[in-house]
Amino acid sequence: MAKSANGSIRVGVGGWTFEPWRGTFYPKGLAQKRELEYAGQHLTSIEINGTYYGSQKPESFARWREETPAGFVFSVKGTRFSTNRRVLAEAGQSVERFLTSGILELKEKLGPINWQFLPTKQFDPKDFEAFLKLLPPSLEGHPLRHVVEVRHQSFRVPEFIALLREYRIACVLTDKDSFPEIPDVTASFVYARLQRASEKIETGYAPKALDEWTKRARLWAGGDIPSDLAVIAPPEKSPPKSRDVFIYMINGFKPKAPAAAMALIAKLA
Repeated sequence: MAKSANGSIRVGVGGWTFEPWRGTFYPKGLAQKRELEYAGQHLTSIEINGTYYGSQKPESFARWREETPAGFVFSVKGTRFSTNRRVLAEAGQSVERFLTSGILELKEKLGPINWQFLPTKQFDPKDFEAFLKLLPPSLEGHPLRHVVEVRHQSFRVPEFIALLREYRIACVLTDKDSFPEIPDVTASFVYARLQRASEKIETGYAPKALDEWTKRARLWAGGDIPSDLAVIAPPEKSPPKSRDVFIYMINGFKPKAPAAAMALIAKLA
């Protein structure tokens, strides 16, 4: 975990079970049951993707917590059964089932919960606000941090930014060309999912690009905002003095994701 003068900066990948990483990221001969342990020694966070597709056992979350070092944090993808629906206001039971499915077994290692929407889901202010109201700020005394990942250009409007700030919910920042770029800070943390890793570059991202993300991460962590990202709405009226930052190398050429994450961690050190 990198530390700025204030907030923490964690960098990782999506998931940890991926066959092409065996023999490239994971050493040859490493037992599959030790892959998370190894990843935890070289990354500072991982986004759990399996929770998007189906429920996981509480014992699994507890085991993942135990297999990773102190200070490591997992973000968790919310279930698709909550977000992939026509009327979001009707997702209450689904959201509750997910939040009580065992994710609190991660304890201090539970990071943000990412609620991902389909590219076809358009911005309906009334219905989207109804969904945000379903996301509790805490559960059983444990504070929760929520982030939404929207993939339709209709969300690139100031009204959406204002709505997120009202409920203190973050929006995923992506660099994927086909998804809307929404760099506005709307919560006490920043969450980026980067998807431009190149097969031709050893570290997935070129040094210049890694330098840019390093600078941005440090600015966010210090309570500032990067000037090279075009925001949609005016900045926060009272920005915090620090923010936690989560950056995940997700796709593009996925076999390079761990190399890209480790290269960024090295620059932040």
